[in-house]
Amino acid sequence: MAEKLIELDHVSRTFDVGRQKIRAVDNVSLAIEEGHILCLVGESGCGKTTTGRLAAGLLRPTEGRVLFQGKDIWTMGCKDFKCYRRAVQIIHQDPYASLNPAHTVYKIISAPLLRHGLAANREEARAKVVELLEIVDLTPAQDFLDKYPHQLSGGQRQRVSVARALTVNPKFIVADEAVSMVDVSIRAGLLNMLSQLREQFGVTLLFITHDLALAKYFAWEDTIAVMYMGNIVEIAPTPQLIDDPLHPYSQALLAAIPEADPYLTRNKPRVQLRSLDIPSLLNLPPGCRFHPRCPAFVEGLCDRETPELIHVGDSRYVACHKAAL
Repeated sequence: MAEKLIELDHVSRTFDVGRQKIRAVDNVSLAIEEGHILCLVGESGCGKTTTGRLAAGLLRPTEGRVLFQGKDIWTMGCKDFKCYRRAVQIIHQDPYASLNPAHTVYKIISAPLLRHGLAANREEARAKVVELLEIVDLTPAQDFLDKYPHQLSGGQRQRVSVARALTVNPKFIVADEAVSMVDVSIRAGLLNMLSQLREQFGVTLLFITHDLALAKYFAWEDTIAVMYMGNIVEIAPTPQLIDDPLHPYSQALLAAIPEADPYLTRNKPRVQLRSLDIPSLLNLPPGCRFHPRCPAFVEGLCDRETPELIHVGDSRYVACHKAAL
């Protein structure tokens, strides 16, 4: 078994909204083994980004622990926490907002090199920036060094973001919807680049996406976790989840994926949800949070008892009363 690099242990995160509290992430437990990919999938607003920020140390959990190599990051000493901050990086969803428009590509990428003493001087920093740009396929690198973000395409900006994340030789990268803001035509190239970086540098990835088809393509040999309204509802190796999803929400996500053949898309079995409306986080339903929409709803059970995420064989976990029977 590979070592667990990052582990979320019964983590919750609450935000204040006026006089009310929103539990954006509720009792989430996840473990990501070193050198592996975990895809976190779910609808917009389900808590995926908050989970990624908790894993990256950008948010402190209201409850629970975030462990890095078995140590709670929020009880670490200064030296250990500094090592953790260098080892964990994040690629944000929006490359337009995550890069400083007043800085050149060289300044953006060289800043962490100089800050952490990974380059002795500006000449060495420039050489390392060139090397990083070539790694992320921005070639010839000299053509990009003195450009500003507004002079780059969306795909090029995101590659600069990836290069910046690689400056400190990270062990773990949170890729938060890293390809959702770029054209479909270049998504495959970015995903292939991330896969090659994992193989080349042994980087562990938490890949956050709302697109189950994208998760299927990117993490076929790894694991998918499905999230709904702050809860993890299913965790499984990607082939098993795609071929035989156990949770009704996972089944609904899978049924919504269009096929390459229009005939197959038209004739694909549909999951008839009881409701298309998503409950408000300010007024969560009792019991299973999916029960107002679930086609497998059992009255008196699903609307009263909250299902626990339980092991159902192999490396599969599901939080569903029906699937657990």
